Amino acid sequence: MEDINAIAALQDPVRRRLYEYVAAQGREVGRNEAAEAAGVARTLAAHHLDKLTEAGLLESGSRRLTGRSGPGAGRPAKVYTRSRAERAVALPARDYRTAADLLAEAADEAGLDAGLYAAARRRGEALRGSAAPCGDLEEAMKTLAARGYEPHLEGAEGADGEAAPVVRMRNCPFHAVAERFPPLVCGMNLALLEGLLGTDGPVHARMDARPGECCVVVEDSKNNDD
Repeated sequence: MEDINAIAALQDPVRRRLYEYVAAQGREVGRNEAAEAAGVARTLAAHHLDKLTEAGLLESGSRRLTGRSGPGAGRPAKVYTRSRAERAVALPARDYRTAADLLAEAADEAGLDAGLYAAARRRGEALRGSAAPCGDLEEAMKTLAARGYEPHLEGAEGADGEAAPVVRMRNCPFHAVAERFPPLVCGMNLALLEGLLGTDGPVHARMDARPGECCVVVEDSKNNDD
């Protein structure tokens, strides 16, 4: 019931806009910023943000948004980030996570990495179907967003020393299992995305783990040239 109540909190359109904005930022968001993004008054935004926190969908804290400290720095402001807790509803009840954990444990103990990666790559190719490999990073981001990866574009150091764009992902759809079996599941994720995006096109998926984000990044293939 707790998960149902949490998800029901998003039924209000203003509350949902606020949640989606905070979740998309990947950082702390203050009340004024959230209110402006949602197009509502600050007091209304504060009410809904606190309700989302009570529902366990957001986490709240406080800090000075001016970046200053000491006298004259102002009072700390309330800030919000997406909760790290996962919410899911299945009616009737299902427990696919336990099944995934058991299968991952068995594969890890039996050394079935290569077979798992091959199956993941085939699944990615099947999901892509007859479509050509992704043509550019923008197309790759749309594909990743549709799969729930929450991609965002960042600058990265290219081979020529100049900043080159790289797509990072704020969400790992396999996070719970990846925490228990990082090498196995991250390798599976990479193989899946190689099949989904294509390995012989203009974009390239590679491993580049960073705390709090997906272990895979996507970049222009030419940035991977020797």
